[in-house]
Amino acid sequence: MAIKEDVYYEGGPHIGDLIFHCVLAITVVFIPITIGAIIRAIWVRYRITSRRISVTGGWMGRNRTDLIYSEVTRVAVVPRGLGLWGDMAVQLKDGSRLELRALPNFRELHDKIMEHISPKAQAASQVKI
Repeated sequence: MAIKEDVYYEGGPHIGDLIFHCVLAITVVFIPITIGAIIRAIWVRYRITSRRISVTGGWMGRNRTDLIYSEVTRVAVVPRGLGLWGDMAVQLKDGSRLELRALPNFRELHDKIMEHISPKAQAASQVKI
């Protein structure tokens, strides 16, 4: 029997990230960054629920990372694209970090994640965005 989860976000990175980096590809310097944005748009998928954060990515989307909120010690967000999308870094108890790049509605997702993490992690994550 499966446990009920409320899905807050399920999908890929914000399309504006891809468009922005494709425009920057006009200059040769930004071509590697543009390739990264294309790969992210094709293969990376995020799923943020009331119980966990899941990221599917890697070559052809074959890697999956799941983390539960009890393992989170800190959450940091950075707005990108004039605030239309943002990056989120989730730090875990073992010191590792999971980065979610180009998240749409990142402010709302940050608030939802903050509701589920421990009070100690909430205090460490207090930022103004």
